Amino acid sequence: MSETLSALRAARLVPVVVLDDARDAAPLAAALVAGGLPVAEVTFRTPAAADSIRAMADRGDMVVGAGTVLTSQQVDRAVEAGASYVVSPGLSRAVVERCHDHGVLALPGAVTATEIQAALELGLTAVKFFPAGTSGGAPAIAALAAPFGDLSFVPTGGIGPKNLHDYLAIPAVAAVGGSWMVPRDRVHAGDFAQITRLTSEAVALASEAESTTAKASV
Repeated sequence: MSETLSALRAARLVPVVVLDDARDAAPLAAALVAGGLPVAEVTFRTPAAADSIRAMADRGDMVVGAGTVLTSQQVDRAVEAGASYVVSPGLSRAVVERCHDHGVLALPGAVTATEIQAALELGLTAVKFFPAGTSGGAPAIAALAAPFGDLSFVPTGGIGPKNLHDYLAIPAVAAVGGSWMVPRDRVHAGDFAQITRLTSEAVALASEAESTTAKASV
């Protein structure tokens, strides 16, 4: 689990993917890898999710997770398909415990001090901060990071190129989730070259944000 979190921290960006057709999974994975981002969170919002995760995970060169996981049964399906981490919009004991049973990283949503303490009591070291944009954004994470110094955050929701730096500048933020580099309409259109371009731009922007933050801390 710690290795998976380290991989997400190294990537700094997590593309949040919605796939309506599992046949799009392989070319999308190739586009992400070509763009320099071998990471994906495939949401369980469509029937194609499990097969899409399997197609991506079978490549062997990506960190693939399942998103919008609401039940322990979905955890089972996601892990069987090859997911190495599981993301939930909220904090579910059943989901977290099933992730622990499988030995995969759980990233439940938590945006309040009470929810974070509950996550810590379940043995978690990282949470998804969702929906970030309407839950106080980067300032809220910075404030919560003070009393919960050993916790990592993966904010998602309302984040894009214009405010990415605000989140990556916070040391407690392991990675940022977003969908701007994997727009659903481009996937539907089969425009994977555009997705590669958007991914490359996102990676460059994240690197620029990292560099700016490093210079500011000197």
